[in-house]
Parts: sequence; C-alpha cells; structure tokens
Amino acid sequence: MLALLLVLGGYFAVGAARQFQADRSFHPVKIPAVKPAPADAASALEKLGAAPTGAPSAAEAPQPSSTGVSAALAAALAAPGLGPHVSAEVFDASTGTVLLDQSGAEIVAPASTAKLLVAAAILTVHKPTDRFVTKVVAGSSPGTVVLVGGGDPTLSAAPVGQPTPCAGASRMSDLAAQVKAGLAGQPVAHVVVDNSVFSGPTTAPGWGPDDAPSTYASPITGTMVDGGRGTPTCGPQDLRSGTPDLAAGQALASALAGAEVSRGSAPAAAKVLGEVQSAPVIRLVEQMLTESDNVIAEVLTRQVAIAEHKPGSFADGAAAVSATLQPLGIAVGRGMKDGSGLSSQDRLPAKALASVLLEAFDPQHPELRPIIAGLSVAGWDGTLLEQHWFSAASRAYGVVRAKTGSMPANGVHTLAGIVTDADGRPLVFAFVADHAAAQDSARAALDNLAATLAGCGCR
Repeated sequence: MLALLLVLGGYFAVGAARQFQADRSFHPVKIPAVKPAPADAASALEKLGAAPTGAPSAAEAPQPSSTGVSAALAAALAAPGLGPHVSAEVFDASTGTVLLDQSGAEIVAPASTAKLLVAAAILTVHKPTDRFVTKVVAGSSPGTVVLVGGGDPTLSAAPVGQPTPCAGASRMSDLAAQVKAGLAGQPVAHVVVDNSVFSGPTTAPGWGPDDAPSTYASPITGTMVDGGRGTPTCGPQDLRSGTPDLAAGQALASALAGAEVSRGSAPAAAKVLGEVQSAPVIRLVEQMLTESDNVIAEVLTRQVAIAEHKPGSFADGAAAVSATLQPLGIAVGRGMKDGSGLSSQDRLPAKALASVLLEAFDPQHPELRPIIAGLSVAGWDGTLLEQHWFSAASRAYGVVRAKTGSMPANGVHTLAGIVTDADGRPLVFAFVADHAAAQDSARAALDNLAATLAGCGCR
C-alpha cells in the first residue's frame, strides 16, 4: 500500500463552534515531491502489511463493483453517530464509474468541504503561477499615499527575519521601502486604504455575530495583512481583526514612520510608488485546503468573480464559482452563500464535492491537480493531523487524502477525499452527515467509512 501511495503521490506531482476547522500554522507542501511519511505513519503502514515493491499501477488494479462497495459500507453508513441523514458518493477515480450514490444529489450543508469547489474554480480561471498585486500610489495631496488592495490575503506585516504565515508571501516592509524611494525623502502624513477591488458586505449571509472577527475569520476586505490576523504568527488562537483593511493601512503607516490612516479611493492615473505580489495561486490553494483557511477561501472566491468580469462580492463570487464549474459537469446549484463553507445557509449536493476530486484526478485536467496536493493526509499534516482524525491503527492512516468539514453547533460533519483501496485502486469519496448529534461520534463514524474503503477490495 505504501508503494501504491507513493505512485499516486508521484502521479499528482504537484474555522468557534460554528465551524471546527480553523486557521492553523502553514506547513508548505512541496509540489512535485511526494510528502515524506513520518516514522510512526510508516510503521503503521508496515504493520498493516504494506507491500514495498511490485505494486500494480492504478489502471492495472482490480476494479471494485458498486455491489461490493455498497455491501462494504452498508453498516458504516448506518452508524448512529452519523445521525438520520447521510449523503455519500464514491467514484472509481480511474474510470469515473459511480460505485455508490446515497442521496448524492440531495442538497446538504457542506461546511468546509465547500473549499474544494473554490479551489477548482480559481484554478480554472487562473494559472497556478498567477499572483495578485497590492500597490501604493500617490494621493491627491502632498504627503498622502494610497494603499490599493488587490485581493491578496497573504501580504505580511512580519518583520524582516521572521517567517511569513504563508510561504512566498510579500512583506509590507518591502512595499514601504519602495514607497520611500519613490517619494525621495518626502514624509508621509496620511495613508488612504482603497478596497474597491471587492464590493458588497464584508460578511456573508449565514455568518454569526461571533464569526468575524474570530480566530478563524475576519471581515473580507480587498486589503489586509496576514489573512486579517492581528499578529503575523498564524497561530490557532490569533484573533483576527474586525477592520483588516485599516490594520493593513496601519502596518504601512508604521513602516513609513507613522501616519494617519483612513479609507478612500485612489486618484485616477495616480503615480505608482511601489507594488508587491501575492504568493502564487497554487500556494494559496494549498494553504486554503490543507489548513482550511476561511479568509483565503473567501478572497479566492471573489477573485473567481473578478476573473469572470463580475463584482467582487460574496454573491457574485458564489455565482461565479458555480458557473465556472458547470462546463466540467459539476452541478453546484445556487445554494452557495460564501466560499469557505462558514455560512450556515450554504447548501449544495454531496456529489459536487466528489465530482471536483474526480476531475482533479483526471489526466485531462492537470490544472486541477494542485487540489490533490493540497488535501490533508491522515496522520501526516493539515487538519487530518491537527484535529486528530484517524488513529495510527486505522487502515486509513497515511493513505487517505481528504478535506474535512465540521459545524458542530449545526450537526454538520463532512469528509471528502481520495483513498487507495486494498487492491491498489484509487477511489474518490464524499460523505456528509448533516443531522449528527455529537462531534466525536460523527467523526469516528466518518473515520470508519474512509478506513473501510482503504481496507476493501470491494469486488
């Protein structure tokens, strides 16, 4: 199995009760390298009988049957911890054959697995290497500069020598240095923050009063530093700002030896004094998925709308994601209210979640493969590690790549990902329990579903 996982890895090369998964510190994923297994994961796989050599390719592995998958998952799908309503979809990743469809077309609450849709949409409308620009331009009066946001959630206020929360992020200090050079020593008394790249409300329908600001979300503005965090450390308990745009303006003002900060607009055709670029789209997608970062998800959702020549609002972003995925045969519907899954009003079919992963596996869509690279690996990294999904004794440990989703207060628990079965066949799955009572029992039941697929030939 370990050899099979390595084959798959090489092939792809490449948020607080309302929602459990939150921002965490970012652990970069090296794209084309396979993620190395820690010693305990490797040991667990060895005890489970991992074959070191001679593993067949995915195409050569025996094909599971829908009857076999249904029989294997029947008891696990009926687990009391999942509650009275479970939507489930399983595909043979190599052929696209539907192996299980249990209410897959029904509309359910996706929680953070909705980020899979955002990932596919942004990778469809942008190249993986694309970046978003933040610039500073001359203001309408001497001593005034305008910080013009470009929708980059990763621009960092981290001091020189301190790592940025997102690998590859630009620093406000570098932008300030350019501004100083462009002004040739003229002092700055006023920093104006221009957020016109985005429009509409800064929080989505269905967000609770405690969601923004919180440790896992902030209001969504076109200008921010460190994902709206008050400090550039990306720690799980870091409270995000209620005014991330003004916080960004203050970071620039501080780097320019202090200035008044306010909101406003840049003059037309103003002189550019400096500009910096975001981390590339591929890196933003990976951090969004692996660490379930809600702010990055919302910013990327609005970037999809902008790429489709629509205003950068919550509503336009959600509509643009749905429209972008339609040509891929992924039916999202009109139930998305945001891109992070944080909204209690989000509704979409579980089948859409599995379909995104199926397309990401398809060699005909290499642009979507970063989705697989961004999935957390059971026992290895991201939310599957930090939220303690799967034990080292689980058949899924080190084998399942998945996106988690939890809104415990609403009884929503979801898991969508890809797993290699006992015969070496890659399977795509999405499991949504949206009427579960207890978080621990629901999560254990979802663990069991994925582990059952990992241990089953299901023929």
